[in-house]
Amino acid sequence: MLRKFSLLLVFLVATLTVRASTILIPMDDTQTDHLKAYGITYWVLDSEIDAWWLLNYRGGSFAFQHSRAFERECLTRGVKYEVIPDAKFDAIIADIANPEKNMDAMKLEKAPKIAVYTPTFNFREGTSVQPWDDAVTLVLTYAEIPYETVYDTEVLGEELAQYDWLHLHHEDFTGQHGRFYRAYHTADWYRRQVAYQEKLALENGFNKVSQSKLAVVKKVREFVGGGGFMFAMCSATDSYDIALAADGLDICAEMYDGDPVDPTAQSKLDYTKTFAFQDFKLRRNPLEYEFSDIDHNPRRVSKDQDYFTLFDFSAKWDPVPTMLTQNHFKTVKGFMGQTTAFNKRMIKSDILVLGENKPADEVRYLHGNFGEGFFTFYAGHDPADYQHFVNDPETDLSLHPNSPGYRLILNNILFPAAKKQKRKTK
Repeated sequence: MLRKFSLLLVFLVATLTVRASTILIPMDDTQTDHLKAYGITYWVLDSEIDAWWLLNYRGGSFAFQHSRAFERECLTRGVKYEVIPDAKFDAIIADIANPEKNMDAMKLEKAPKIAVYTPTFNFREGTSVQPWDDAVTLVLTYAEIPYETVYDTEVLGEELAQYDWLHLHHEDFTGQHGRFYRAYHTADWYRRQVAYQEKLALENGFNKVSQSKLAVVKKVREFVGGGGFMFAMCSATDSYDIALAADGLDICAEMYDGDPVDPTAQSKLDYTKTFAFQDFKLRRNPLEYEFSDIDHNPRRVSKDQDYFTLFDFSAKWDPVPTMLTQNHFKTVKGFMGQTTAFNKRMIKSDILVLGENKPADEVRYLHGNFGEGFFTFYAGHDPADYQHFVNDPETDLSLHPNSPGYRLILNNILFPAAKKQKRKTK
């Protein structure tokens, strides 16, 4: 009887050992849906289960403890996964720890709370659909990562403190209504936008939209300085820094704010206030669809040659930029926007360039620190739509589940889940 009990005990222990396993989500070119893989990892973190981000291992794979619920979710969302014994996972971690390997294992501990800065008013009668898409809200929705929206009133009302991560997209923080005047000032959606922005400014105690947007920019700066993470794309990148540099100056032509521009504004710009850019020149023609020479325009890059290369970083020494550049391709197809590419000469020396088109001498992707927080600027509008025009239909990401350009956005979304580390590169 005792022998039977002992055999049963051995069998139970062996069974438990076999069942002690890990789910590995490969992120190399074998993955069926890279974008939803991030959503799975976020969902695991949101379930208060830690995960691992295996930097430079099979395209930046994810791993977490096995459960049938997690496995079912992978199957439901069409994400490729592997169930491996813990002993094999331990061997992978040991291999990653090898100082000869440019890999690292980053522990992810908490799902970041995400806010998207976006208006909710009706651009067109009976609809809140904007005349352009927003790559971040598209990919968050596709990946099934929850987010909340904020706009001027919420930001000025100190609500940013509730969030870990803030996204800014196709926004004009200079108060010039995107410089759409020449092409769209008679369009109904443009008139609605202007009326809404002016009404919102007055409700928040400002006489001009430019003053209201500057106040928003300063609140975002406080958010980042206090330890938050800000991710900006398209015109929200350069217009953000221009607004900071032009603090106290009138750079808006009469058609935008009712009075003339300060003719001496250029000489009074204060570049010490900006996050990433310096020594830029404002575009003086108010009808031009461009704010400054930060945007690398005119470009001499044809569509078939429009690619940018991600930098290789030391995973063990520079985990932050390594996380932000995880991908299954090192060369990413370029895409246009109001701000398509950053002029390399205008980027401050302490900013970390993550991706560039070296032959064209333009930067597409950069990262920096401000105070206790971080920011990333990603040029272009929609990684899966080379030249997105006003009123074009939004991108269907089910047609682009393995988009390397969209992966860069999702790298930034998961980045705050890792324990904050300052990069060691000087």
